[in-house]
Amino acid sequence: MSELHDSRTLLLRGPVGPLEAILWRPAGGAQPPMAAVVCHPHPLFGGTMHNKVVYQAAKSLDSLGLAVLRFNFRGVGKSAGTHDNGEGEQGDVRAALDFLAAEFPTVPQLVAGFSFGSRVGLRVGCGDDRVTQLIGLGIPVDRMDFSFLADCKKPKLFVQGGNDQFGAMDTAREVVATFPEPKRIVEVPNADHFFAGKLDQLDAAIVAWVRERLSDAK
Repeated sequence: MSELHDSRTLLLRGPVGPLEAILWRPAGGAQPPMAAVVCHPHPLFGGTMHNKVVYQAAKSLDSLGLAVLRFNFRGVGKSAGTHDNGEGEQGDVRAALDFLAAEFPTVPQLVAGFSFGSRVGLRVGCGDDRVTQLIGLGIPVDRMDFSFLADCKKPKLFVQGGNDQFGAMDTAREVVATFPEPKRIVEVPNADHFFAGKLDQLDAAIVAWVRERLSDAK
C-alpha cells in the first residue's frame, strides 16, 4: 500500500469469464473525484496491464486522487477467453466500467488506453454515458481506424511520440483534426511508440490535462 492508494487484486466478472484486474483507490476510503479504466496494448504482441506506459498512466491518474482500474483483456494473464481482434474486448471494457460504477456509483468515469487499448477503450468510452473523459496514448493511426471519434464530443487528450512507428505524428494530427472539440494532442519529441526514456513527459501531459478537467468540474 502506498501513501496515495489502497491496492486490491481481483477478478472482474467479464462477458466470457473472469478478468484479472488491479484496483487502486484513494487511501483511507476517500471519495475519488473520478474513476478511471486504463486499457493495455495488443495482447498478441505482449501487451498486459503491467505494460510500462499503462502503469505510468495509472500512476499519473492516481497522483491526482483518482480511483484507477487496470485489467487484462480476455486471454491475457489470468483472464478467461481468447483474443477477439478488438471486438469482444469491448465487452471487457464495459465489464470494467460496470465494476467501477458499482464501486463508485456517484463518480464520473474516464477511459484511457495505450495503442490497441486506445482504440478499444475509446470506442467503448465514447458511447458510454458514464464516461466523461477520454485519453488516447500512442494511437496507432497507421494501422487502425479511429473515425468512430468523429462524432465524439467528450473531452479528449491524445499523447503521441514524435517518432511513433505505428502512428506517425503528422498522421495523428490529421486524424485528431477531424474530431470535435474539446480535444488536445500533445507531442512528446523524439519519443517512440513506447515512450522509452520519455515517460516523465507522458506523465506531465496526462497530469496537466486531467488537473484542468478536475478544476473545470468544480
